[in-house]
Amino acid sequence: MIPTLHTERLTLRAPRPDDFEAYAAFRGSERAKMLGGPFSRAQAFAQLAEIIGHWTLRGFGRWMVADRQTDEPLGIVGLLYPEGWPEPEIAWSVFEAAEGRGIAYEAALAARSYAYGTLGWTTAVSLVDPANTRSVALARRMGCVDGETYEHATHGLMHIWRHPIPEVLA
Repeated sequence: MIPTLHTERLTLRAPRPDDFEAYAAFRGSERAKMLGGPFSRAQAFAQLAEIIGHWTLRGFGRWMVADRQTDEPLGIVGLLYPEGWPEPEIAWSVFEAAEGRGIAYEAALAARSYAYGTLGWTTAVSLVDPANTRSVALARRMGCVDGETYEHATHGLMHIWRHPIPEVLA
């Protein structure tokens, strides 16, 4: 049910049991602070299961991003729309080994292309903690515009970065 996408360097695929150690290490680290963490291994397991379940409930979701050559898990990127969210989002989180390599950008572009081209979305946003300077830079690099905010009960104030519409990208 979860489609596989390929980019020049990456495979966006369904999470697998052997991805758990890398995912749990990320969720248990200080890198997860902007996401409400760090989290325990049990919480990370539930969160990974949630990623898979989102596909069933919404018909879209986030992929495990893996190196196309080695299949090393590098992050979680894709489409997110949990209950209570203001609208569907393109979301990204990369593991430490992927930082600074353009992995999030390449994967997020593939996710946006899938949202617009396959699912027929006409708009998309990314919710970013304003203190997350790397995500702010990525949103800008993707051509997003910051102009709205959303107060999340757990994550606090988030900026809504609006992606260019499909007609602008064409």
